[in-house]
Amino acid sequence: METQRCKGSRDLLPEDMARFRYIEGIFRSCCLEWGYQETRTPTLEYLHLFTSTGTLTPSMLSRTYSFLDWDGWSGERVVLRPDGTIPAARLYIENLSRVRPAKLFYVENVFSFEETGKESRERWQCSAEIMGSAKPLADVELILLALETLEKLGAKGVELHLSHAGVIRALLSELGLTPAEQGEVFARILDGDTEVFSKLISTHSQLRDPLSSLFQVKGKSAGFLENLKTSLMETFPNPNLKAGMDDFIAIARCLSELGCEYQIDIASAKSFEYYTGIIFRCYVGEEKVGGGGRYNDLIPLLGGGDVPASGFALRVDQLMNLIDGWQDDTPRILVRSEADTPSGQKRCFEIATLLRRAGYIADLDQGYREPTDHGWVLSIQGTEEEPDFLLTDQAGSKIISTDSPAEILDALQTANASKASSS
Repeated sequence: METQRCKGSRDLLPEDMARFRYIEGIFRSCCLEWGYQETRTPTLEYLHLFTSTGTLTPSMLSRTYSFLDWDGWSGERVVLRPDGTIPAARLYIENLSRVRPAKLFYVENVFSFEETGKESRERWQCSAEIMGSAKPLADVELILLALETLEKLGAKGVELHLSHAGVIRALLSELGLTPAEQGEVFARILDGDTEVFSKLISTHSQLRDPLSSLFQVKGKSAGFLENLKTSLMETFPNPNLKAGMDDFIAIARCLSELGCEYQIDIASAKSFEYYTGIIFRCYVGEEKVGGGGRYNDLIPLLGGGDVPASGFALRVDQLMNLIDGWQDDTPRILVRSEADTPSGQKRCFEIATLLRRAGYIADLDQGYREPTDHGWVLSIQGTEEEPDFLLTDQAGSKIISTDSPAEILDALQTANASKASSS
């Protein structure tokens, strides 16, 4: 019988897991240093959590893995979570609603059906949320936290793109579009659907030039946004548009004061399901590695009261292909006993335990068939009364012979110190 993994899924081999844990470890360390607390939501959630609020687009909902929780037709329909933020908002409402603000982070997988099976149906993300703060400073904090994580991961050439859902929604509302329609129409326009654009502005000719130019907006400063605000407000004295632009400008100005470079790119917010304010995306070359934004309406839609929130997610799968420096440089020692006797096995375990307590990786030889990547091989010879330890450096073929476990540690320390100074 032929065995194979499911289409659209991925096996993580030992080297992949080393990269994964490296990313996870850097992210956890950054979040904890910034005062965030770790959470985790269930892989299964009720479907109505995502449908009742109308926060996910129809196309996204059509790709969920949905099934009945129990046999028959009497059970609740559940899904493999297609999104991490909505379950995090539910967790907050049910458990932490009195905490203002709540700074949370998590590392989780999300699922989305893809017909061909050529793209991943399971994606891992590192996410952080601030729930209970409406301050632009909270958005700035999340942006800087994301950038710091990427910097510590060694990601090269990270570009920050900024957009604003409030500004987009205010302009599209002039066309009479509902919030549910705005995201779909915006995405279609950015995809080059000139027909839908022409149809929308056929009765709103005054919107043609402002909307056309908005999709090509590019700038790198708060001053650029101030000029854009002046231009837009001359045509649309819309209070929601003014509030959105003022918020956008405040965040951009703060980032500039902190020396953070960014690209103002309205089109980068192609998908903004539940976002209401700033939207940011992080790119390495053409690869999107993360992003997030403000979603003040989500918690109210879930019945959690008037609680503003903002957050982001970093894409672990993409980062795994981009980062270096993830290798564990802890010395690895292969420990083997030449005497296959109870006393020889006992000494093997004892020496391995001693090495681990000293901070080394001690791997007992269970019969490796091929050459290994261990830096050292420790061969235990002799008798219990007169032991002989042979330590071999596999890189330099240096052989050290001793009859004392303490001398083994001294020899390793001296050799590793010498390697570190030479490098």
